[in-house]
Amino acid sequence: MKINVVNRAEGFPEDIISSLNEYISKLGDCITGEDYCSPQVARSLKDAYATLTFVTPEEIREINLEQREIDKETDCLSFPMLELREGEFEMIPDSGDFETDDDGNQVLCYGDILINPFACKAQAESYGHSFEREAVFLIAHSLLHLLGYDHIDPTDEKIMIDRQKRLMRDLGLAFDDEIQDIYEMDNHREASQSETLIPAGTPCKHCGTVALLGRPNVGKSTLLNYITGMKIAIVSHKPQTTRTNIRTIYNTEDTQIIFTDTPGIHKPTSKMGEFMVDRSYKAALGADCVVLIADGRFPEPGAVEKKLMSLLKESNKKVILAINKYDEAGQAKLLPLTQKYAELYDFEDVVPVSAKTGKNVDLLLSVITKMLPEGPRLYDSEYMTDQTERVIAAELIREQLLHYTDQEIPHGTAVIITEFKEKNDDGEITDGDDRSIAVIKADIICSRDSHKGIIIGKDGQMIKRIGTAARRNIEKMLDCKVFLDLYVKVRNDWQNNDALLGETGLGKDIDE
Repeated sequence: MKINVVNRAEGFPEDIISSLNEYISKLGDCITGEDYCSPQVARSLKDAYATLTFVTPEEIREINLEQREIDKETDCLSFPMLELREGEFEMIPDSGDFETDDDGNQVLCYGDILINPFACKAQAESYGHSFEREAVFLIAHSLLHLLGYDHIDPTDEKIMIDRQKRLMRDLGLAFDDEIQDIYEMDNHREASQSETLIPAGTPCKHCGTVALLGRPNVGKSTLLNYITGMKIAIVSHKPQTTRTNIRTIYNTEDTQIIFTDTPGIHKPTSKMGEFMVDRSYKAALGADCVVLIADGRFPEPGAVEKKLMSLLKESNKKVILAINKYDEAGQAKLLPLTQKYAELYDFEDVVPVSAKTGKNVDLLLSVITKMLPEGPRLYDSEYMTDQTERVIAAELIREQLLHYTDQEIPHGTAVIITEFKEKNDDGEITDGDDRSIAVIKADIICSRDSHKGIIIGKDGQMIKRIGTAARRNIEKMLDCKVFLDLYVKVRNDWQNNDALLGETGLGKDIDE
């Protein structure tokens, strides 16, 4: 596809827009690939074009008001000219859809894309990456719209997010997890606002609880975040990221699934570890269904999986085996691995999935749904989690702490929110929907003075990076401005301190 570029963004540097030309050309080539469209569409794209116009904030606001009846300045707009759905023609173009170019050739116009480079630049600075990356992201997003991809329906949204990720990878501009999660959270919020509220107690064809079990770092949190389309559980490449049982609610018109993301099963070396493992077992015992997540890269079940299957046999639980990361291991290894698991447990079903890309996740949801009983909804359909905003804020801070300190410190850290105040536009304290500012103070607890130094960093640069990244994610969650203050405190052996474990939510359950 040829992408014709027009610049009407007066006041924006021409050389910055010109720096995008190479990426725009590559986008036109990439979009014709089989990952994005059918062979029929791909053939038409070779003699097709789209027009990309850079406009001023005032112009894009005016177009929004005229075309969408929304008085708002946005970062981009797209206007498809043909009828497509997810890269396939819904209506085959006829002679009236073709135009004649300067050389006398018949060509198709796929549509128009408008980019507001001023908003693009502000977003790039906010997210901490280059203008080029943000602009290419918006152009790629808009091109997918021209090919019939959308994110209004949650299922369509997941497909579009997957294609968006692939495009950015093809261009060598893949987003890190943090930025990608921001995008997914934005999309989910827009999609969920259009849903009709179904109150708790309403009869439901399928309703029940599902526990996700597995070893640390097997992908439980990644799977859960993909299913919900929103960051509920923090994700890290480090083991034991999830420390408590996080309940997340997945809703459709006739189904409500309450997922429990449990801490990874491991051999505990502290009171904190004992509580984490104990909670995982309890979640499994109380669930209507259990999903055992295995790592498809391992050739056979390990000691952790064998122990879990032994415990599940004792409780006679219905169990689905989800083999994650199977795409990284290769299809040839899938059948022998499945057979080895089947020798140890009578699973209700076996589903290979990729929690990262979403491959077969819809199939897994379908299998789970069929196993759940009929009953009343346990939560209103607008609820996504039983975690409070205060708890999620602490987890989002801890996620950035793990991300930025990488291998320099172990998991010997915790975050305690010491203040969470909401204010309205007049600066008055509020607990209602009129909040415009949240003032949050949090303590980062670590075990050693040397860890404190690493977290703070030279001239306070590390703690500043952690705070800035966490604040952005919290603002997306709360949908308001956030003032975040972080303090680093040393508490020796805090993982065996009952009082501190209680403050972090990692202590014994009250009913014990």
